[in-house]
Amino acid sequence: MEKENLMEEEEQKRWEEEEKEFRSSWDCAREVPVIQDEQKLRKSVRCVQVLVTGLTGILMFGLAFLSKTSFLLLITIASPDAVTISTKPYALLFIGVLLTAPSLLTICKGIWKISFKDSKTPSRKTLLWVISVDIFVASGAAVLALVAMPHFDILTNVMILNSIGILSAIFQAIVHSKMRGRKRFVVFSILAIVLLLAGYALFAIGYINEAGQRLSERDTALMIGLAIACTVCVSFNWWENYASWFNILFFKTIAEEVKRTSNIVGILSSITRIAVTGAVLGAYVYLSGQEWESVLSISQKDKVTVLSLFAIQFISSALCRWFAVVACKMHAVRRSFVYPMWFVSPAVLAAFVLCIWIPYLEEHDNIGSIAQLLNHSFPLYCNISVSFYNYSDVLDPFLLKAPAFDLMRADITHSLCRRPSFYDGDLFGQGLLASSVISWWLGLVMGTMYISFSRTKRIQRTRDLFVRSLYEALFIDSSMLLNTRFDVPKLKRDMNIKDTEKMTIYLCATMWHETTDEMMKMLISMFRLDKFRPKRNNFQDVSFESHIYFDDAFFKDGDQLCVNEYAENLAEVVREVYMIFTDDGTGIFRETKHIPTQKIIPTPYGGRLQYTLPQGNTLIVHFKDKNKIRHKKRWSQIMYLYYLLGWRLHRRFYQKFQENSMARMAIEEEMKKMKKNTYLLALDGDTDFQPSAVMLLVDRLRMYSEVGAACGRIHPTGTGPMVWYQKFEYAVGHWLQKTAEHVFGCVLCSPGCFSLFRAAALMDDNVMKKYTTTASEAGHYVQYDQGEDRWLCTLLLQQGWRVEYNAASDSYTNAPQEFKEFYNQRRRWGPSTMANTLDLLGSGELTVKKNKSISTLFILYQTLTMGASILGPATVCLMIAGAFGFVFGMSPNWALTAAIVPPSIYLILCYKLKSNTQITIAAIMSIFYAFLMTASILSIIGDMVLEGTFMTPSGLFFIGIVSMYIVTALLHPSEGHLIIYGLLYVLCIPSGYLLLAIYSMVNMNNVSWGTRETAAPKPAGGAGQATQTRTEKNVRCARKCKCCGWNYEFEINEDKQVTVVVPSNAAANAIAATADKCQEKEEEIESCQDPEDPDSHWISQLVKKSGELKLATSYLSNDEITFWEGLKKRYLKPLDEDKEQKKKIEAELKDLRNKATFVFFICNALWLVATFFLQEIGGAVSIQIPKLYANGTIDPNGKIFIDPIGLMFVIGFAFLLVIQFFAMLWHRLQTLIHYIAYQDTESTVIKNNLKRSHEALNKMNEKNMKQFL
Repeated sequence: MEKENLMEEEEQKRWEEEEKEFRSSWDCAREVPVIQDEQKLRKSVRCVQVLVTGLTGILMFGLAFLSKTSFLLLITIASPDAVTISTKPYALLFIGVLLTAPSLLTICKGIWKISFKDSKTPSRKTLLWVISVDIFVASGAAVLALVAMPHFDILTNVMILNSIGILSAIFQAIVHSKMRGRKRFVVFSILAIVLLLAGYALFAIGYINEAGQRLSERDTALMIGLAIACTVCVSFNWWENYASWFNILFFKTIAEEVKRTSNIVGILSSITRIAVTGAVLGAYVYLSGQEWESVLSISQKDKVTVLSLFAIQFISSALCRWFAVVACKMHAVRRSFVYPMWFVSPAVLAAFVLCIWIPYLEEHDNIGSIAQLLNHSFPLYCNISVSFYNYSDVLDPFLLKAPAFDLMRADITHSLCRRPSFYDGDLFGQGLLASSVISWWLGLVMGTMYISFSRTKRIQRTRDLFVRSLYEALFIDSSMLLNTRFDVPKLKRDMNIKDTEKMTIYLCATMWHETTDEMMKMLISMFRLDKFRPKRNNFQDVSFESHIYFDDAFFKDGDQLCVNEYAENLAEVVREVYMIFTDDGTGIFRETKHIPTQKIIPTPYGGRLQYTLPQGNTLIVHFKDKNKIRHKKRWSQIMYLYYLLGWRLHRRFYQKFQENSMARMAIEEEMKKMKKNTYLLALDGDTDFQPSAVMLLVDRLRMYSEVGAACGRIHPTGTGPMVWYQKFEYAVGHWLQKTAEHVFGCVLCSPGCFSLFRAAALMDDNVMKKYTTTASEAGHYVQYDQGEDRWLCTLLLQQGWRVEYNAASDSYTNAPQEFKEFYNQRRRWGPSTMANTLDLLGSGELTVKKNKSISTLFILYQTLTMGASILGPATVCLMIAGAFGFVFGMSPNWALTAAIVPPSIYLILCYKLKSNTQITIAAIMSIFYAFLMTASILSIIGDMVLEGTFMTPSGLFFIGIVSMYIVTALLHPSEGHLIIYGLLYVLCIPSGYLLLAIYSMVNMNNVSWGTRETAAPKPAGGAGQATQTRTEKNVRCARKCKCCGWNYEFEINEDKQVTVVVPSNAAANAIAATADKCQEKEEEIESCQDPEDPDSHWISQLVKKSGELKLATSYLSNDEITFWEGLKKRYLKPLDEDKEQKKKIEAELKDLRNKATFVFFICNALWLVATFFLQEIGGAVSIQIPKLYANGTIDPNGKIFIDPIGLMFVIGFAFLLVIQFFAMLWHRLQTLIHYIAYQDTESTVIKNNLKRSHEALNKMNEKNMKQFL
């Protein structure tokens, strides 16, 4: 009998395969959803990338050119022989200021970081070493710029600045010779040493050769010695770059401590440099016989000249350094950083040569006779220039009237012409100068050649890119190159190792009552990742495993255990998406791929479907039975936290330790590394995202070890006014609030719909364990269960982990489209947000000590933000009162009273009526308030018209906030259209900030979920009921999804009674068919089940719905079953309903609600009462300011009276908005850098992979052709 059954099964399979193959011969059309393939880089994105990196390189070159040129001009005009300015100490003073400008910026940066971040104090040994080195470097730079360089010609000054890399070249040669596989780079280092030393020699020989002719031999030797000694002293500046490469414990320890305590060290180092530079400047002015008093009597022309050069140098140097960081972070090191810096010195040299040569040619063209032309030469031109300077005292009246540019050009020419080599036309001396100039430049290029071979990671930290905090003003190009960390080539080896350490990412989605379209979007996103990074791939950077945790999937139909309609829909959607991604070939005749048999597994918590995706990755669907395991979202999260991190990760290393306890240190180190490189991507069941969104979040966690979580930009989808309102609300929240939190501290909430968490952070003390706390008090229900994602982030922040926001990581999720659903959602979010924020502020002192990204100022900022949120209802009432006063001519107090009455009545009604009735009333009131907001806006505009000026507090605030939102939208090009929804948002402000606040606070005791709470329908194949009637909520999707014959079109705000006819004998037929041992082909796998086991009915349901995806029953190991039983017993046991306990909690929740609402509304009442009395008192306490018109004139008779409390609130709110606006600007720049870096690196990887794929395909085609022939 068994043999016959097996033969029948084989025959059935063969028949199905033949039928499928025959159908493929004529069924030539298909319908699939449009799935964006972002692995193909769009031309527009590529153009933006090339444009941005190219523009960065051009700006780098231009800024460095301006920086170096302006500083050399300032040194030239400070020369004793210069005629551009007469007050030389004034120029020397600003040369000293420029030398200390980077130190001043470092002090400001250090104070900023100490204020907003944590800082550690260095040891005394480290401070002594750093200060000693800084004394050498600062004295060398000051003496070189103030004393030595003014005595040399302009061409020598241009290139002598490149010689400061001599010690770096020596250290590089030593390191390269000791490193395995790096000896070929010794050639560059040796060439750099030879060329730099040759430059020194040629420079000295050239000037010594001229000494005794027209220059003082003693002064020349002194200046040459000073110049060479100073450049050597400055070259000590980058000792830290090579300290870790030598086996000297002292230097290694110092270098590590300097990096760890960079803020304090930077401040003390900068103070030392400022002091040394000031001492050198004062001593030189005194010893050279110059008077400081002359600075007080400087002419206006000299002041403008010096200040202009100072401003150009300072601004261009600071911007140049910033663009250097941008170029490296964008992964454009060569084309946007190294090459521009290499060619700055030749460009400056060429500019000065042209500055000398063009006037000579102009004079050459003005010569009349041929005899004069033959006799005229450059030496003669130089003689004329020198003669002019010999009589400069006589020509002082002429010099005072001459343009500063012409005088600077004359000083440049004189600095070169006064050398005997040019004065006498000595070609040998000129050749020595040219040779020294070329040697120094080539020496710099050879000494920094390692940078062009380095591999930097995208958005690599600045401290990992550069040694010193900022730049050296005198040596902008060479200092930026030498400042690049020499351990970057070492990273090339380390990065190869790190690439083999795959980042393991578990996608964990929670589902409940999602629609088919919502399931489709989320599953397509998971399958995209499978295609993006196949199981076996050449990338070796990250691997993905997807999990779906389906809540409340089972119900009992008589004695049979069934899955509900949503679970069946999920199985169908998995099948459809699987077939789409299996049959995604580009050819006309696509080869039918073999689909592996998938697994269906009974589990202690319900059941599991385990799929092997088309590219080899795994998808596991966990169906939860609420009678076996605790349900709701937080408990699903705890379920996957302990399964993936406890069972799958921690237990593996625990077993290794038990097997080999002697290797404890190695095992613990390996486990730390695994925890650091394991991430969990939390998803909702309707989240839609691209692979790039995940990888951009991965970058944040991979680069910054202190980041415990990162979230992206959440886009609400759907249609209708409620969704339009939320689109702008989400946009403003991300544009301003989240960016400010990211820049000044940490993001307080990483949304559970799309956030990446680090395993090490989740497994830290007081995080995952505390997250399992069962709510036992009223406050717990509000904080723990109503906003679980925010509470998890609060735990991470309190434990010292950083939470970040990446604006380029886009994800899409369905937003509530009905007023009721929206209000219920925010009823959960509002109180939980307030509870978690108060928890964080309450532990602020401890959190500041533990979390280095959170400072006291950030806690103060959050306190002000919380205060503004609490006073939102009162602020809306004041706005409405203003509208009443302007439109109806009411007195201020009567208008305020009229504005307060409706919300007060609504507050009372909320205490008396049911939730649905409250929402209905709120919806009606929102319509009337929308008209009042229109009047309020018109009243502000009308007030400006009546006053005849917009220079009033309300007018300035209105114009300012509108302008800020417009500018912010323009800085988000892909989201700029959302500004259109801003008008609807403004009209709905009373509904969102007044009525919703009242509804949320009064219904704080309602801890139900509020959304998707529909009765779970029974499956279509269920037994024992002929018909089912249910209320089904239809949802219109943001994008229409057409897939494999399924067309989804949904409507808004419509509940339909759907009657499903279910054959009463369906279950009986199924059991009979099972007993008949596969009489029909649909019950093929059911033959393996026990027909007497009612708990296996759900398996037959899912088998039928899976269609082509064959499901084979499998079972868990005994160990895993024991794990699930233990996890359920300890953390996830279903909660027993205790009526007395339930009543007690309800009473406590109401008591908490009453206390919270009292404090909340009493604050608003105090604000309104204070405003009422101030208006009643009148002008006695009002602030009077003169009426100022837009053209700047003041009306002497016009006065504007301002309420002091209102003014204080407006100023405070405006202050918060300004802070958020500047944070947004900074975050925008960082986002652009990250996006460009990602596109550059990812496109290169994809191209290489496609190239390898094409090569493999060509080889296969050749092989097939040979076989055919």
